[in-house]
Amino acid sequence: MSFTNTAEAIRAWVHGWTVSRGAADPTPTSWGFSVDVGLPGHVVRHVLSAADEATVRKITENPTAPGVWLKTPASPEMLEQWLGPGWSLAGGPGFLMSAPPHAAHTEAAPTTADGYRLDTWTRAGVARTLVRTTDGAFAARGQVAITGRAFVVDQVETDPAHQRRGLGRLVMHTLANIAAGQGATAGVLVATPEGRALYETVGWHVLAPLASAMRS
Repeated sequence: MSFTNTAEAIRAWVHGWTVSRGAADPTPTSWGFSVDVGLPGHVVRHVLSAADEATVRKITENPTAPGVWLKTPASPEMLEQWLGPGWSLAGGPGFLMSAPPHAAHTEAAPTTADGYRLDTWTRAGVARTLVRTTDGAFAARGQVAITGRAFVVDQVETDPAHQRRGLGRLVMHTLANIAAGQGATAGVLVATPEGRALYETVGWHVLAPLASAMRS
């Protein structure tokens, strides 16, 4: 399996992200999806399948309560020009990335670096990986939601004190192997510029820029 276009990858990402974050099922719209997130400051999220100025203006010019988010495959500079009153960019540039089938699984079992231990568990359809030092301190983590043939990697993080020791690669390989073991063959995620550098080293590639805005 591979994604034939950006809209298909976004669809897979939205469905996996809602599973990963415990949000409501996505509601399809004419322009993409709406998701009830239900958190303070992040009540609803609209995700556009394409960068469309008219749609962004229509959504952001209508009166709405604070805590509504919007994400679209565009650069922050482009999205900012389309926003209505009360809206602002949320975060820096993001990147929609995917892993082709040959990068979705690594034959060699990941090796935990000396001084660390790795644990994995699955609950409610989400597999989680946690790396700790031998004395129990947090070092790195990540999680993956598997929805059919697609898998969505989410919340990958390495503590600054433990960076440049291969822990991010360890987490990514572990999650990909878990997904492959459950029949998934293509991955999708949303990366920060820092995360993009890591993901590219393990076979992921950028499909499109992705920018976010919120109603404050």
